[in-house]
Amino acid sequence: MKHFKWFWVSLLILLVGCGVSAETEGVTVEPHSKTDFLMGTVVSVKIYDEDKGDVLEPVFNQIEQLADELSSNEEGSVIDEINQLAGSAPVEVPKTTYDLIKEGKRYSKLADGSFDITVGPLTNLWRIGFPDARKPDQSEIDQVLPLINYQSVQLDEQERTVFLMQDQMRLDLGSIAKGFITDQIAKTLKEHDVSSAVIDLGGNIYVLGDSPQSGDTWTIGIQDPFQARGETVGVIKQKDKTVVTSGIYERKLEVDGQIYHHLLNPKTGYPYDNDIAGVSVITDSSTDGDALSTILFTKGLKDGLYFAENMSGVEAIFISRDKEVYTTSGLKGNFELTNDQFKLVEWRG
Repeated sequence: MKHFKWFWVSLLILLVGCGVSAETEGVTVEPHSKTDFLMGTVVSVKIYDEDKGDVLEPVFNQIEQLADELSSNEEGSVIDEINQLAGSAPVEVPKTTYDLIKEGKRYSKLADGSFDITVGPLTNLWRIGFPDARKPDQSEIDQVLPLINYQSVQLDEQERTVFLMQDQMRLDLGSIAKGFITDQIAKTLKEHDVSSAVIDLGGNIYVLGDSPQSGDTWTIGIQDPFQARGETVGVIKQKDKTVVTSGIYERKLEVDGQIYHHLLNPKTGYPYDNDIAGVSVITDSSTDGDALSTILFTKGLKDGLYFAENMSGVEAIFISRDKEVYTTSGLKGNFELTNDQFKLVEWRG
């Protein structure tokens, strides 16, 4: 887990088909779009409604405001204030922050701590993805592991306060914050009566409404984790859904010939070592997808598939390190393998 999830994968929105005849009334194949570098990644929003270009300004204002509010590495942010007052005093927070931390705590419990929003002391040691990344000494890891405990996050619904009960605890919402922001942006677009749009927060994708070219679902390409961006493994068709992916290859640290990826195990203090190269989650809520993509990764291939299969409204695509692709049963007939370097294997749970 980490500060604002970075992705080994770029989920590609492939607008399939051509011709004006497929367009929906009031929707154009040439979108109003804006791209910026925020939260340490490329953020893009495309609106396909002909008369809704002015919605981009409030949308990006909202992204910046939420990013500043929820960053654990931004001095003076709400999360920074909570961390600074760990063990000392509760902090009254905006409703958005409170709701996100509440969700993060719920998912930490669901994952039995393999996903933990208080992993901040550990991510702060490794700093993978930042210029000062390093492999910590074992003594340093041993010192911070007792600080990681989501149960020590005290929430007061009535006062809307958050209190880290132990000194030097540290929230890190990086494995859930971008999903939460994506959901907030989707809500804003709907409030402005936008009917067709794509949100891409560094690979965290949300497709709203119908594709302007197909008049129906969007075709979303799943990136090959072993190649440069733009090389896909396969495609799925979705609308009014979010697709979020976690994997091991984009952010990494090499020390003495050994590669350490950024998905850290809160119980051991080291990166997870299992058979998954990446996992993509398809669901209605990007907050859910963000958290679940990390949780499923931590469980490994077999247990991750069982876990996803037994969750309502959740589908997933798993890519193993030996280039086998597995999907949950709800994607049967939807996911299409397009890369002959990979093998689609039917999972028999």
